[in-house]
Amino acid sequence: MRRARVRTTHADAATARAVAAALGPDNTDEMDTAVDDATVTTTIHRSSTGGLQATVDDYVVNLQVATRLASTDTRDIDTQQQTDEDTQT
Repeated sequence: MRRARVRTTHADAATARAVAAALGPDNTDEMDTAVDDATVTTTIHRSSTGGLQATVDDYVVNLQVATRLASTDTRDIDTQQQTDEDTQT
């Protein structure tokens, strides 16, 4: 069994929880994610090195998106939404 552990630290505990929640739906049975204060730790277990590499690659892409979304100020979302509505009229 091969194992990888990915640990990321975020701005605060709320952001870490949001990142972990966003990652949850994409996690497989071979993945365990835990949050400790501002840190998200995911351990991935796979039977082959190639499978582990593929899963880690996918996880890192998902992590980047989740981190961006969790770090986005809701005012930025509201401003973008307003801009989109303005251009549609």
